[in-house]
Amino acid sequence: MTIFPGGRRRAAVALALTGVLALTATACGDDGSGAGGDKGTEGSGKGKITFWDNNGGVRTDVWKEIIADFEKANPDIDVEYVGVASKEVQSKYDTAIQGGALPDVGGVGAAMLAGIAAQDALEPLDARVEASALKGKLNTGMVDSVKAAGGQDKLFTVPTSASNGVLYYRTDLFKAAGLAEPTTWSAFYAAAEKLTAKDKNRFGYTIRGGAGSIAQALDAMYGQSGITAFWNGDKTTVNDPKNVAALEKYAGLFKRTTPAADVNNDFTKMVAQWDSGEIGMLNHNLGSYQDHVKALGTEKFRGIPNPTLDDGTRVQVSNPVDGLGLFSTSRNKAAAWKFIEFAASHESNSKWNKSAGAIPANTEAAKDAWLQEAEPTKLAADVLFSGKAAIVQLPYYLPDWNTISKADNEAGFQKVLLGKATAKEFLDGLAEQLNAAQAEWKQQKK
Repeated sequence: MTIFPGGRRRAAVALALTGVLALTATACGDDGSGAGGDKGTEGSGKGKITFWDNNGGVRTDVWKEIIADFEKANPDIDVEYVGVASKEVQSKYDTAIQGGALPDVGGVGAAMLAGIAAQDALEPLDARVEASALKGKLNTGMVDSVKAAGGQDKLFTVPTSASNGVLYYRTDLFKAAGLAEPTTWSAFYAAAEKLTAKDKNRFGYTIRGGAGSIAQALDAMYGQSGITAFWNGDKTTVNDPKNVAALEKYAGLFKRTTPAADVNNDFTKMVAQWDSGEIGMLNHNLGSYQDHVKALGTEKFRGIPNPTLDDGTRVQVSNPVDGLGLFSTSRNKAAAWKFIEFAASHESNSKWNKSAGAIPANTEAAKDAWLQEAEPTKLAADVLFSGKAAIVQLPYYLPDWNTISKADNEAGFQKVLLGKATAKEFLDGLAEQLNAAQAEWKQQKK
């Protein structure tokens, strides 16, 4: 993936848009009716469509089940499944927009939504939802979150799920050490120290140092600092002294109570390491719950909401809502919409979220029995929707957010872990990028 810092990347996006307007989306499904062009066509609602899964490999099996159900109910539509690894999906969409090779339907998380929508690559779906069986059956909080994330107050994806930060801990290891549940940050740090025995290859915690590390670090920072807003006027709070102190303490766990290999761990490696080893705690989201159940059963671990401050104050950052987008270059939008509507329906949405351990967007699916039985999901849903936490809303609406919060700064966070940069230096640099992106976004909104 080519990274364009600040304005250079935005200029590249503008060039990409110019290019895509002159191209036909050759990868899109086509039933043979008419020319798609840059704005696509409705098509006949039959024939072939292409679907990109934005978490390919991890969720391939459940999507193939849903596709089989859909094709059985719609025998005149054929869905081609393409699995894209989550760490590659941003660059895959960027390349497809530039090359005119977008799918008909694709999974698009809120963190990358604004950047894709800004290039006119996604069809607004407000009217389609209003006229469909989904009307009134999508969680209003998730709908609002998706609209805000797109930056244009339009529904560019149909929300399918929400996740949440979870602290997974090994109940067997905690019991053996005589430790109480790590519900507060002070208890978390104490447990990390006590559970570590390097000579026995035992560690209290595994930290995410590779791909996706920034979101987890932000959650830990704001959770400890107690700061409840991402912006103070036009300036970000990420480099507030309280957040700097929180990151210093959190990053200080590396190699002291964590494995040295953590510096390169993405979520797949981190989860596999926790499931197979003797590590006390892991921060991840609801998406790995079923992996832990398969590896450990339900007796050796528990998943609880991220820790609170000692006084019970809970602050956490917003997690991006996942959703399905209809790409504007599709030549068969009618068939593509049928698939989105089916995938977001009660039965399919429940099936997908049960597999992922995530919170369903379909309000009927959210009432299904499995949600009450999956404790981490139930606890996360309670926190997310019952007003028990202060949620720091991350600026997903910034077109550069996904690049700034991932590729542009993950190497910088690794330098902090390795002691090659201070937390303040890292956060000051991150703040400079965010403030510039916010200023430019506001200017464009005028």
